[in-house]
Amino acid sequence: PGLVEAGYLSNETMFDLTECPKRLLVIGGGPLGCEAAQAFCLLGAKVIQAQREPMFLPGEERDAAQILSDALAREGVEVRLNTEVVAVRTEGGKKLADLVCDDITTTISVDEIITGIGRSPNVDGLDLENAGVAYDADGIKVDDCLRTTNPRIYAAGDVCLAYKFTHTAEATARMVVRNALFLGRRKLSELVIPWCTYTDPEIAHVGLYPAEARQNGIPVKTYTVLMHDVARAVMDGEEEGFVKIHVREGSDRILGATVVASHAGEMINAVSLAIKSGMGLRALADVIHPFPTQAQGIKMAGDAYRRTRLTSSWKRLAGRWLAWSRRW
Repeated sequence: PGLVEAGYLSNETMFDLTECPKRLLVIGGGPLGCEAAQAFCLLGAKVIQAQREPMFLPGEERDAAQILSDALAREGVEVRLNTEVVAVRTEGGKKLADLVCDDITTTISVDEIITGIGRSPNVDGLDLENAGVAYDADGIKVDDCLRTTNPRIYAAGDVCLAYKFTHTAEATARMVVRNALFLGRRKLSELVIPWCTYTDPEIAHVGLYPAEARQNGIPVKTYTVLMHDVARAVMDGEEEGFVKIHVREGSDRILGATVVASHAGEMINAVSLAIKSGMGLRALADVIHPFPTQAQGIKMAGDAYRRTRLTSSWKRLAGRWLAWSRRW
């Protein structure tokens, strides 16, 4: 209550600021909230970040989220978990916000408030009922080809997708053009959608998380490379983070990957391509990377998989072969 009357900024309108606020409240601990909190903190603002849940980035792998949480704390962001903003008002030119944590209410005074709790579809006023297009609070209902309940109408982007990213909106817009105008049969379920939280370090992901795979009855094996073992990351002083590639246990089929690194958004593309084209982790090990680059962490994960294929039986066989070959 009171947020609209007091005034707030979103991830879009915050760029209208002409000067950095001295004190800032960021509501939300998801990607948008973390990006805004870190950016304004580095610009010199005193940032308080309130997250209703007991952890940051609840959808991400815990060790990835913890690295970012530690980075925010080091940089001076005042992190308040399990904290809900219950009321906002203005007084003396300042915005006062009431925060509740463990049934204890505290009031803080800030210059600006940024909401980083995500987006919701805006379908009000479109008269979708008259067009026979079904929708609910999550957006317009579509099938796997992005057709609505009116087969002559398609939808794309944030208005109908769970993944509300610019690159996903573009990809589905292309799909709609092909399916609606050129008799295409492209399917939403065929898309391989990576995403990235643009903090420092960045957190990028594509495919399944291990918990999702196990829920679907898929056994998982994870290959991890720490960024402090990647030469270029050491040279750049960007050693925080890791590369994790998850495969189906007993094979090199890639199920998903998480990268935490200064350039994770760039690095994840190689894994996205591998999943899309059906390449296994073995193939990524065969890709020659320029040295030194941080993307070599992807190849190193493939090398880690390769080493697991050297069983004791293979080692004994190789030893016998080498011993025999020396005789010749």
